[in-house]
Amino acid sequence: MLAAFQHHLQQHFPFLWQKKLILTISGGIDSVVLAHLLHELELPFMMAHCNFQLRGEESEGDQRFVEALSRELSVPLVTKRFETKAYGKAQGLNTQLAARVLRYEWFEALRQEQGYDYILTAHQANDSWETFLINTSRGTGLKGLLGIPTRNGAILRPLLPFSREEILAFATERALCWREDSSNSSDAYTRNKIRHHLSPILKEVHPLFFKNFEKTQALLQLTYDFLQESIARYRQECFVEGEPTIFLIEKLRLHPHRRFLLHELLSPYGFDVESLERFLQADTGKYLASDTHRLLSNRGQWLISRLREVAPTAFYLQAETGEINHPIALCWQQVDEVEASGAGCLYVDRDKVQFPLCLRKRKEGDLFYPYGMGGQKKTLRKYFKDEKYTMYDKENQWLLTDSTDQILWVIGKRADERFRPSPHTQHILCIKLK
Repeated sequence: MLAAFQHHLQQHFPFLWQKKLILTISGGIDSVVLAHLLHELELPFMMAHCNFQLRGEESEGDQRFVEALSRELSVPLVTKRFETKAYGKAQGLNTQLAARVLRYEWFEALRQEQGYDYILTAHQANDSWETFLINTSRGTGLKGLLGIPTRNGAILRPLLPFSREEILAFATERALCWREDSSNSSDAYTRNKIRHHLSPILKEVHPLFFKNFEKTQALLQLTYDFLQESIARYRQECFVEGEPTIFLIEKLRLHPHRRFLLHELLSPYGFDVESLERFLQADTGKYLASDTHRLLSNRGQWLISRLREVAPTAFYLQAETGEINHPIALCWQQVDEVEASGAGCLYVDRDKVQFPLCLRKRKEGDLFYPYGMGGQKKTLRKYFKDEKYTMYDKENQWLLTDSTDQILWVIGKRADERFRPSPHTQHILCIKLK
């Protein structure tokens, strides 16, 4: 196995000999074999062990074992204890998921803090097969059928081509010692049920089942890679990045594989394809929300924006302050005359407005007297409609009112006629967007 492992690294990870590596070590057979393989090939690595304190003395025994292995191989070791059950309860996670989150967060923090390049885990071929079955049972797409990825960011899994039998044979041949996790013998977990009952049956039905499965996954990976290249081209054609992001749905409306493309392009935003198919008939102004994003229909385009946390609804401007920098940047001062003004500048008759001024968003019943309309009033709703505001525009439009809640300015767009300076104005207030 050593020669096969070396060949595998030279083919797929030739850069590892020049990198600093962290091996995640549990003390089980897979991680112990990987530690010995790395050591025999003289790759530079340190070991990192998580003590989740879930199995009492057994967990302590695991830690003592990896400490002894560290001394045997003369390889540095870092260990960390976790209050796994308390963390899971606080975060609303089951014990397995809590342990997974804790270990990967710690591994990555350790990698960055100590300047290491990659994290190596000891997942092997049987783990990938079990993941394939678990994903299939839950319903999955092509990506879920690929099992465990060989590489995920800084995480590498160099043992994936090797089966549990090959690893056991190597450990037996070298008379290696390892730790057995007692929870692995329990059928309480889906993965263990597959390992104990289904895998042996499949191997009995076809002795080469797992080797053939490995070939199938390799072909699936090639298919997935090809599709990702094609999807990347559609992503470039259909998205206009910005705030909000524009999705050009008309490019896909009549596409024969529209459902597939909608899933691939918009599922990262949390939208399911059934809802997207129904949304194709949505009128302008209608929207669809996921847990993280909103999709707004707008004249043949879909606008994608992230759902925002609820923020304060009003900010007050005192006369003597002179400026505000949040949520938008404004400054105000008294001036002697009106100069040429643009969309970012407002002049008002100081004696007609009462401080504190208020910076807020729209509310039901808002109306104002738009400058240039001869003193006619208009509801803000009608103004937004006439100006073809999208829902996104409406939600991001700030209004400036005085202390009586009269709108002075649809900021950056239109002033209110009633407060404009006249030839009889004695005090002029200038308010500018900074």
